[in-house]
Amino acid sequence: MCALLPVAAAAAPVAGVQRHRGDQEAAMEGRKQGQILPLREIERRVVGAMRGAQYLGFDFDADSAIYTLKFLRDGAVIWVDVDGRTGRIVGRTGP
Repeated sequence: MCALLPVAAAAAPVAGVQRHRGDQEAAMEGRKQGQILPLREIERRVVGAMRGAQYLGFDFDADSAIYTLKFLRDGAVIWVDVDGRTGRIVGRTGP
């Protein structure tokens, strides 16, 4: 049984990568169909409003169609959740 643990641990990152690819593909398909706003539009709306914060990147959850944009301000991380269908900010964590 112990011999299987390294194999299971190695498979976990692969599952995460596959999930991320699936989310990217879902976002692209949603954009093509006009259901999801392009990332650049989401960034245009949100990054400008986060004055004094450094934009670090984003994640997209295909199940909820939520973009999560990540920022850094004064050493604190801020996450901003944005509805990919409307561009509306639906949540924020951090200072």
